[in-house]
Amino acid sequence: MSTRDDDILDFDFFDEEDAPTWEEPSERGGPPPARTRRPRGPRMRPPRNLTPLLRLVALIALAVLVVVLLAVWVEGCTTEAKRDRYDDYLAEVGAVGNASARLGQQLSTLLTTPGLKQEDLDARLGGFVQTAENQVQRAADIDPPGPMVRPNEGAVEALQYRANGLRGLRLAFQRTADETDPAVAGEQLLAQSRRLLASDVIWTDSFQAPAAAVLEEEGVEGLDVPSSEFVTTEELVSASDLAALWQRIQGASEPGTPTGQLRGTGIAYVKALPSGQLLSTETETQILATQELAFEVGVEGTGESQEVRIRVTLTIPAQPDPIVKRGTIAILDPGETKAVTLEVGALVPFGETIQLQVDVEPVPGETNTANNTASFPVYFSL
Repeated sequence: MSTRDDDILDFDFFDEEDAPTWEEPSERGGPPPARTRRPRGPRMRPPRNLTPLLRLVALIALAVLVVVLLAVWVEGCTTEAKRDRYDDYLAEVGAVGNASARLGQQLSTLLTTPGLKQEDLDARLGGFVQTAENQVQRAADIDPPGPMVRPNEGAVEALQYRANGLRGLRLAFQRTADETDPAVAGEQLLAQSRRLLASDVIWTDSFQAPAAAVLEEEGVEGLDVPSSEFVTTEELVSASDLAALWQRIQGASEPGTPTGQLRGTGIAYVKALPSGQLLSTETETQILATQELAFEVGVEGTGESQEVRIRVTLTIPAQPDPIVKRGTIAILDPGETKAVTLEVGALVPFGETIQLQVDVEPVPGETNTANNTASFPVYFSL
C-alpha cells in the first residue's frame, strides 16, 4: 500500500467537527479559520418596547380613578345640597308653625285672665285674627322643594283653619253679648273652637305625616318635621266649659250681674307618684324616693263661679333651703276637681318624719280659706 492509499484510508467514521476556537489569526496573515456553531433550539425573548405599554395601562387606571372620585364627589355634593334645601324649608315652615302655636298659648292665657271684660277680649281677639292671617300668608309664600308642595299646602290649610276659628270665636262672643242662656252661648263658641281643634289634626295629617314620608322617599336623613299644636287646653273643646267661661266674662263686663254667690277652691287630695299613695293629714306616709318622685294635687271648685289660674304650691322642709314646687290650674268650674302634678325627684331629706305642706292660693272674693292649706306627715326612704 502506497502513501497515497494511506492518506485515502485515514478518515474519521463520523467526520467529527473541531470545536470552535478563538485563537488569534496566524501570523502568516491568512484569513481566520471559519467558526462553526452547534445548532441551537428555540428560546423565549422578552418583548421589546414594554415601557410605553406600562405607561398606557397606568394612565388608563389613573383616568378611571379620577372619574370614580369625581362621580363620588358630585354625588356627595348633590346629596348635601338636597339635604340643605329640605333643611332650609323645614326651618322656614317650622318658624311659622311655632309662631302659630305661641298664638294658641296666648289665646289660652287670654281666656283664663281673671276679670277679663268683653271689650278687652274683643280687642285682643281682633289682633289675634290679624296675626293668624299674616301667618297664613307667610306659609303660602314659602317656596318648598318639589315633593314638598302638597305637604306645604296642608300646612297652609291648617293655618287657615286657625285664622277662621279665631275670627269666628270673636264674632260668637259679639253675637252672644246679649244672650241670657249660657248653654246657648257655649254651643256657639264650641262651633268655632272646633275649627281650632281641627287645625291641629290637619297639621298632623296633611303636613307632618306627608312631609315625613317625602323625606324617607328622597333618602334625606337626620331632619325632623316640625309640629304645631294650637289647642293646648281642654276647656276650649267642651260646651259646658265654654259656657262657664262666657258667663264669667259677661259677669266681669257687667258688675251688677251676679255670677255666683260664693267663690272658692279647696284641696281635694294629695297623691305621691308613681306609687299612687294618698297622703293623710293624720297618719304618716312612708314614700320611696326615686328620680320619678312627684306629687299630684287635686283642687276642687267649692264656689258657684268659674275660677281661673289657680296657683298651687308644694313645700318640703330641707337643708339648707326648702324644696318648693309650683303649678297652675288654668280653669276650674264649680264642683269640678282638677289636678296638677309637681315633680320633685330623689333629692329629698331621708331618715326623719317631715311635714309636707300644700297651699292653694285663694281666689278673689273667697271667704273660706280653711281648706286651702294642708300639712301631711311623710317619711322618705331609699
